[in-house]
Amino acid sequence: MTKIFTSPSTYIQGEGELFKSVKYLEKYGKKILLLSDNTVLGVVGNKFKDYLTDNNFKVEIATFKGEASESEINRVSTIAQEKNSEMIVGLGGGKTIDSAKAIGDNLNIPVIIAPTIASADAPCSRLSVIYTDQGQFDHYRFYDKNPDLVLVDTQVIAGAPVKLLISGIADALATNVEASDVRRAKTNNMVNGQQALAAKAIGQACEDNLFAYAKLAIAANKAHVATEALDRIVEANTLLSGLGFESGGLAAAHAIHDGFTALKGDIHKLTHGQKVAYGTLVELILNGSNYQRFEKFLKFDLELGLPTTLADLNLGSASDEDLMKVAQQACAEGDTMNRMPGEITATDVFGAIKTVDEYSRDYQDVK
Repeated sequence: MTKIFTSPSTYIQGEGELFKSVKYLEKYGKKILLLSDNTVLGVVGNKFKDYLTDNNFKVEIATFKGEASESEINRVSTIAQEKNSEMIVGLGGGKTIDSAKAIGDNLNIPVIIAPTIASADAPCSRLSVIYTDQGQFDHYRFYDKNPDLVLVDTQVIAGAPVKLLISGIADALATNVEASDVRRAKTNNMVNGQQALAAKAIGQACEDNLFAYAKLAIAANKAHVATEALDRIVEANTLLSGLGFESGGLAAAHAIHDGFTALKGDIHKLTHGQKVAYGTLVELILNGSNYQRFEKFLKFDLELGLPTTLADLNLGSASDEDLMKVAQQACAEGDTMNRMPGEITATDVFGAIKTVDEYSRDYQDVK
């Protein structure tokens, strides 16, 4: 049995750290490709570019077009190659970050990740979720190393939309549930090894902090201030969830998320974390959790305004045939349903999806 635990070379988190980063970045060179979308550039990216330029870095901006697809990754890789970029900085959300990691891998240059939201666990990992140009899940892409530097500015995150922090909480909430099932099944984590003891501890710490501090962190985010509670939740969403999902492993919750890509329509107006939230409830059914544990998560999701019914997912009118497509996609070869204890079939997943919807509607009627 081989245990594998991975992490970024360096993780830095604190107020204003983005504009104190010269001392961290200069060791990688002076030519930077800055990957960011138009929205992030307007909020903080252009100011960050000016800061770097004022400190004698040569910065080329590549505007991210929105989809972490192989065609977008190849497009930006060509720009970085033409500019002889010595490092890539991915500034933004999950798909920007996943694309930056792939571009760095293509060119074998250092990867610096600077998340502007705490909505996903992508910053710390050595993998990317790759989609088609149309936004359908395609495959996971794995790398030989994690990012060289993860730079988290909590003041920037405090100014981001609250719904994105909540989405990150939802994504992080799957961490311990999935890692626990992977451990129970004795299947491999996302780097094809068994869990180290550290992965178990990280997963539990992630879950404990989410339940204890999420509501206080949301209040701070609404007030656009960086507090101790917000700091804890940013770390849970980014570092603990990032290390926890990779070295602990993914299972049903994220496979259900990927299953939803089989459908078209308004479900795709929801964030990654919102869809994972429902997937986590489905996994709690699939793994045989008792009603006390299931209701702990259900109540928490309801308090945070996360989806707990098919109607919440904009799937209130979805047919059984549609839901079976979701279940079949979730069980597709190459996804993570096969890391669950026992054999989980599409019929099992279909039943669990329906059960969550029924239980939540009944629970809310009683309350």
